[in-house]
Amino acid sequence: MLVSLMVPCYNEQEALPFLYEALCKVMEECSQYDYELIFVNDGSRDKTLSVLKDMAAKDSRVRYISFSRNFGKEAAMYAGLSAAKGEWIGLLDADMQDPPSLLPQMFQSLENDECDIIATRRVSRKGEPPIRSWFARRFYHLINRFTDVEIVDGARDFRVMRRPVVDAILSLGERQRFSKGIFAWVGFRTKWLEYENVERVAGETKWSFWKLFRYAIEGIVSFTTAPLRLATVVGFLTSLGAFIYLLYYFIHAIIYRIWDKVAGYPSLLSFMLFLGGMVLMALGIIGEYLAKTYIEVKRRPLYVIAEDNMNGVSEEK
Repeated sequence: MLVSLMVPCYNEQEALPFLYEALCKVMEECSQYDYELIFVNDGSRDKTLSVLKDMAAKDSRVRYISFSRNFGKEAAMYAGLSAAKGEWIGLLDADMQDPPSLLPQMFQSLENDECDIIATRRVSRKGEPPIRSWFARRFYHLINRFTDVEIVDGARDFRVMRRPVVDAILSLGERQRFSKGIFAWVGFRTKWLEYENVERVAGETKWSFWKLFRYAIEGIVSFTTAPLRLATVVGFLTSLGAFIYLLYYFIHAIIYRIWDKVAGYPSLLSFMLFLGGMVLMALGIIGEYLAKTYIEVKRRPLYVIAEDNMNGVSEEK
């Protein structure tokens, strides 16, 4: 049986030799399977592509796809899953934070247990900045509260899946993809494997706080329309509050006969700024959904391939 292991790469020239060595140990330990290693170079600016070419020259199991520029991890994962030919498809990062040493256990579980996906989740965030960990936990709480899918806190993209699962994932045609949500949306029987957080073996993380924030917004917008309903509720409550305040002021004026009293400009200005802020917030939420619709309608390819050794992989997808 063929097992495909797919790795998205962006500026990972330092980490790739360690990863390849670890994967070779796994393939030697689990020699009952045939393997293909698919590396997707996501427009790296270092020598990642050269390292991949050297690996492919020495090992016929190594395949690589190189994008014409950086299209993002989601596009890289989609390209790798599209190219995979195995009955089992594994997905892991190049930085070794997804420990390849767990793969034999994942293979065994997939073979012996009645499940379609062996997925992993971190039970700790040791080594991460506290503020980043706090926002990550709030994100999982928020998205699980407002969406129909359940995304497990600490869930990683690191997983091994059967072919029907991958076919279902590839059948979803949206251009802006949020894989954690997609993995949950397609369903299938999933077994979770827990492990402690692991530091990257080399190089630097590519995820800044603001990049993660934008990714979180993308996830929420992709799987729920709750923000639109929230804007409606806030607008209704604000209008109701304004009507109550107007009624109170009118009754107060009748009782105390203060029609000619000079209006309180600070309170009026604060109220106007509050209303303006609510309107802008609602417009911003609507704008997020309109922008997503605009991008989807254009139907641009997820990625463009500059070169590969996959023998027939399409240059655009």
